[in-house]
Amino acid sequence: MNYKETKYLVFDVESVPDSRLIKMVRYPDTDYSGEEAVRTYQAYLMEQSGGSSDFIPATFQYPVSICIAKLGENFTLLDIVSLDEPQFRAAEMTKLFWHGIESLYDHASYITFNGRGFDIPLLELMAYRYGIAAKRHFKDKFAGRYRFGTKHIDLQDVLSNYGAIRMNGGLNLLAKILGKPGKMGTKGNDVYDLFLQGKTQEINDYCIHDVLDTYFVFLRTRVVMREISIEQEADIIKAAREFLADNSERIPALKEYLDHWTEGEPWP
Repeated sequence: MNYKETKYLVFDVESVPDSRLIKMVRYPDTDYSGEEAVRTYQAYLMEQSGGSSDFIPATFQYPVSICIAKLGENFTLLDIVSLDEPQFRAAEMTKLFWHGIESLYDHASYITFNGRGFDIPLLELMAYRYGIAAKRHFKDKFAGRYRFGTKHIDLQDVLSNYGAIRMNGGLNLLAKILGKPGKMGTKGNDVYDLFLQGKTQEINDYCIHDVLDTYFVFLRTRVVMREISIEQEADIIKAAREFLADNSERIPALKEYLDHWTEGEPWP
């Protein structure tokens, strides 16, 4: 594939708590195992949030899956890739990601859901950890760190009026409104347990599904912003569905997504 054909990169990151770092920073004087340190920190966060969340901050996590959908200029789906599959090594995934953003696809915009609040800060910290250069990203004020630019389009920002409302229901809600699968059993808080069980491919499949949901939400925002018509969106979605069917043997996660796809009409 010609790199220049890709105009948009829709991506998602799945991550797990860094048990070693949590023990070093939060519980240095204990004999906790790594998992005990994570569970203790989760219990603390749950208590501090009044029982609403035990989510561990990005500063204490590292990636275990990074999936990317490549789109053409007319928003058509060109390819889906999983970085460093099947090893899913944090350092290699981070290196590949920043090389792509800084060099191979420096002309492309990238699309996320809450990427500004989680995925990008996590990957910035991974670049810091491994000493990976991301010069343009950090030094060009109109690159991905500029909140109101077009280099990084965070759909949560777009659809929440840049944080004016809470996007309750998140990506799952927005996908299901469009008749797309959304969550299909696995949820974000299942990832750590799957990781402990060695189910890295299952985590990666979940990441691919989130990327696809993000893609279809992105398409609908382009309709709302009058960059494409609703009829053009329908044609793009039809082509995307054909891509998923044609590539489901190469990428088995696509079949599960198709199996849960509905052609729902808007209501009420």
